[in-house]
Amino acid sequence: MTSATLLVRCDGPMQSWGTRSRFGERDTEREPTKSGVCGLLAAALGRPRTADVHDLALLTMAVRIDQPGHVEIDYQTAGGGSWNGSAYGVAKASGATPETALSRRYYLVDADFLVALQGDRELLERLQAALRAPRWPLFLGRRGYSPGHPPYVPGGLLSVGLTEALRSHAWPQFDGAPVPELDAVVECTPGEAGDLRRDVPESFDPQARRYAERRVRRVRLTPLEK
Repeated sequence: MTSATLLVRCDGPMQSWGTRSRFGERDTEREPTKSGVCGLLAAALGRPRTADVHDLALLTMAVRIDQPGHVEIDYQTAGGGSWNGSAYGVAKASGATPETALSRRYYLVDADFLVALQGDRELLERLQAALRAPRWPLFLGRRGYSPGHPPYVPGGLLSVGLTEALRSHAWPQFDGAPVPELDAVVECTPGEAGDLRRDVPESFDPQARRYAERRVRRVRLTPLEK
């Protein structure tokens, strides 16, 4: 198996990458999650939610934070009231009268990330082609959060490692000069210490969603000398 690294741009006015969302609280991490990126790739390939995603979950991932953005909260309601004499709203398992559901949905504003995925070159070639001409619409973690720029990165399939790929790609500028350093979140190797994330997709099936754990570490990157 020949290894390579694929770059994917996650840039948009709004994006959300939840890992702990429950009921009325919909969280977001400060950078793209592995489950969110795998979902984006699966949509590009045209895979249904019930399809196997084991091959995507096996890819090793790192994220360069070009622009961290900031967190906002969207307060939403769903249902609640009556129409033509009948109550409507969010159904209850008990069968009681439907009522209004309240939720707080956290999201990132004006964030820009460069994702690197390392694995089998043949799979990454298929993913690159799918990103260039996606089968289904692509979203940044939550339906409706469309990319500001295409996730496809021209020339983004490289025969180097994760951090080298991130260091070598076009570097953000400030006042006409490259930014000296950027933060990155890199997936740990087996046995390596890091922060725990439960965002490795085992199934996207709405009836049987499952996620496994991985560890990540934060590093500082400098542009690769050319």
